[in-house]
Amino acid sequence: MIGRISAVWARVELTLAAFLAVSITLLILLNVVTRSMGAALYWVDELAIYAMAWMTFLGASAALHHGQTVVVTALTDPLPPAMAKMAAKLVDVIVLAFALFMLWFCWRWYAPLELAKFGFDTEAFQGATFNFIYAEPTTTLGIPKFWIWMVMWIFALGATLHGIANLIGQGQKPQEKIA
Repeated sequence: MIGRISAVWARVELTLAAFLAVSITLLILLNVVTRSMGAALYWVDELAIYAMAWMTFLGASAALHHGQTVVVTALTDPLPPAMAKMAAKLVDVIVLAFALFMLWFCWRWYAPLELAKFGFDTEAFQGATFNFIYAEPTTTLGIPKFWIWMVMWIFALGATLHGIANLIGQGQKPQEKIA
């Protein structure tokens, strides 16, 4: 069941990443056209950068599911098959540990229980914790940056799910080995 959930989540991640890739292309074309007309839309640059960041994190998480991450095999190729399999499991454990640390760091960064303790009053929260995550706006778009940074939560949750699926052997393995 974990493997199926991981596969569905990876499909959603790749669909969103593809949509963002198309959006980036259209935003850059819009930027070229408006600048050539002498009426640049400055928010387009910032939106394209955020779309690129989201696309990257979503694609990286999906790559964990599909087993398409960058691999250095100089150490594992000479190993006997049993030891190579153990090394692969060790990598899965490290990826899962990284994802769990990401979740923990996001929890500490966003501090949702502390925010709730202050009745979701961001100014009282900031005054008591000196955590200004909910106050910083984007430069040209004017929206709070914590919405942009939510991709960290999404990545951490996806990487955790894919890491668990890979660790218990229900994740997809790479189709072919690239030398």
